Amino acid sequence: MTKKADIIVIGAGPGGLTAALYASRSNLSVIILDRGIYGGQMNNTAAIENYPGFKSVLGPDLAQKMYDGATQFGAEYAYGNVTGIKDNGDVKLISTDDGDYEAKAVVIATGAEHRKLEIPGENDYSGRGVSYCAVCDGAFFKNREVAVIGGGDSAVEEGLYLAQLASKVTIIHRRDQLRAQKIMQDRAFANPKVNFIWNANTEEILGDDQKVTGVRYTDKVSGEAHTLPASGVFIYVGINALTDSFTDLGILDDAGWVVTDDHMRTKVPGIFAIGDVRQKDLRQITTSVGDGGMAGQQAYAYIQDLAAKDKETIS
Repeated sequence: MTKKADIIVIGAGPGGLTAALYASRSNLSVIILDRGIYGGQMNNTAAIENYPGFKSVLGPDLAQKMYDGATQFGAEYAYGNVTGIKDNGDVKLISTDDGDYEAKAVVIATGAEHRKLEIPGENDYSGRGVSYCAVCDGAFFKNREVAVIGGGDSAVEEGLYLAQLASKVTIIHRRDQLRAQKIMQDRAFANPKVNFIWNANTEEILGDDQKVTGVRYTDKVSGEAHTLPASGVFIYVGINALTDSFTDLGILDDAGWVVTDDHMRTKVPGIFAIGDVRQKDLRQITTSVGDGGMAGQQAYAYIQDLAAKDKETIS
C-alpha cells in the first residue's frame, strides 16, 4: 500500500534531519527515508570540532541530538532504499525496495560516498586492511604502520586521527603539496608520527592470503617503483554523489551532482536537493544544515502555493 505524506525527505544526514525539522514544525506530515542509520557520516566521525555551539562533540552524539530534534514535531523515520522518483505534477511518486510513497514535495539529501582508486588489491582486501573510514577501523591498527592515500581535508584529518592509534602514518599524495585546509596541514606537519610521500601514483595494494601487507607506488618524477610496508590502507581520493536513482529527472550535472538554485530548488517544481549531493564547493555539516533549513521552509511555501491554487480552481 502506498504511504502518503506532505513531504518525503530522502536521506537522514544532518541536512535531511534539519529539513524534516523545519517542515514538520510547519505542521506538515514528513517521512524521512534512509537505507541506513540516521545521522549519516556523522556516525563515522570521532570528534566534530567545527559545529557551532560545541567546542567538540562526538559524531554519534550529534547525530542523536539532531534526530531527536527532527522528530519532536511528528516527522517519521523509515527504512527505504529509494530506487526512483516519478514527477506527476502536484504529486511525486517515490519508489523503494519496500514499497511506494506519495508526497507533494521531495527533499533529496542522499549525500555522497568515497571514491575508489580502482587498482589491484583494493577490492580484494576491502575489510581486510583497506578502509575508507579511520574512525570505523582505526582501532584495528593500534601500534601498526598504516598508509593514507590522498591529500585533501579528509585524508589529512583521518591521518591525524590514525596517528593517535598507529605507530606510523604515511600519507601518499600524487601532488607535491597538500590540498587540505592550512590548519590541518600545520597539525600534520607538526606530528612526528605523520610522514609524507609526494608525487606518487598508487599502483597496487599488496597482501597475503589474509591481510594487507603494503602499497606499491610509482614516483612520478623518477618513474621508479617502490613498496611501502603497511598493515592498513585508508583511501580518501574524492567523493561521488549518490544520485543514480534520479538520473531520469534531468536535475543532474555531467558529474552527477544535483543542480539547484539558492533556495535549494531543482528544475522540477516540488523537488529540492540539499547537502553533499548538491553541486557546491563546501561540503560540511554546517552547510548541510543551512541547506536543510532553507529546503524545509521552501517546501512549506511550495505546498502552500499548491493549496492556494486548488482553492482558486474550486472557486
